[in-house]
Amino acid sequence: MTTHTPLSLDLAVEHFPLAKPFRISGHVFTEAQVVVVTLSDGLHVGRGEASGVYYLGDDVAAMTAAIEGVRAAVTAGITREKLRNVLPAGGARNAIDAALWELEARSSGVSVRQLAGLAEVRPLLTTFTLGADDPQVMAQGARDYAQARALKLKLTGDLDLDIARVQAVRKARPDCWIGVDANQGFVIGDLDRLVAALVAADVKLLEQPLARGREADLAGYQCPIPLAADESVLVLDDIDALVGRFNVVNIKLDKCGGLTEGLAMTKRARELGLGVMVGNMVGSSLAMAPAFILGQLCDIVDLDGPIFLAADRSPSIEYADGNAWCAEAIWGRQSD
Repeated sequence: MTTHTPLSLDLAVEHFPLAKPFRISGHVFTEAQVVVVTLSDGLHVGRGEASGVYYLGDDVAAMTAAIEGVRAAVTAGITREKLRNVLPAGGARNAIDAALWELEARSSGVSVRQLAGLAEVRPLLTTFTLGADDPQVMAQGARDYAQARALKLKLTGDLDLDIARVQAVRKARPDCWIGVDANQGFVIGDLDRLVAALVAADVKLLEQPLARGREADLAGYQCPIPLAADESVLVLDDIDALVGRFNVVNIKLDKCGGLTEGLAMTKRARELGLGVMVGNMVGSSLAMAPAFILGQLCDIVDLDGPIFLAADRSPSIEYADGNAWCAEAIWGRQSD
């Protein structure tokens, strides 16, 4: 927003059960618990959804408390840039930031796409994620994703089992781009053997192999597969330190605090010669919509979160031929 119009703020907590449990290294998800912020200037409303960041303790309780802590500042009228100064990165700021973007679109008659400087948007090729499981279960899951043209496999740090998972999925889907996400599951001594197996299986991306805080272990490591930073990069100020250790930045709006910060991160990553990926913490289509805008500027897109829900919002993201399409009717459309 470019003005300081007084606003009202409504805060809701919503629960979206998953269709089945989803396992990654060190965590199993059974539902998406989200906060939804609705801002109004009396004539128009803007909405934002956030799931937070589970490994940082950024859960519904923390997000709710953070939003309540800045309620007075927000309702007095706040810009997105000022929001970055009064609220730290995380889900709470993401929800408010998204609501401010949509509120500006609806009050100005200019869509979020246009506000973000995009002349047009296109469907995005997205990865479809396979939770860590028995190799043959994952292989069947890969076959079940019949429309997928890109797959992301969750690994757990069990080197033999993870290699078997990759081999089984590649055998099941020789046609797909494949990336793997370790979610901090390995140590540096594992990588030579892991990477050799990934190269043999024509895997194109290795995401967050080591724990956050162990980034220096990757300095000078010559990896033939691009390395993506996820847990190792939360906000804009983290990006410079990735050079020489990672090749790709995975930007998630719940981590960085919203589309405003995400766009700044994309710009800085490009300046440093890093590739850019957009990811998600599982949520509904309302949460994916701002990330879909960011995804227009990214090399790799992982916006499959809603497919894991037992039921999504309506209207919702459409998935077809391996692509994700998020219509402005979901979020970000100017007023009719």
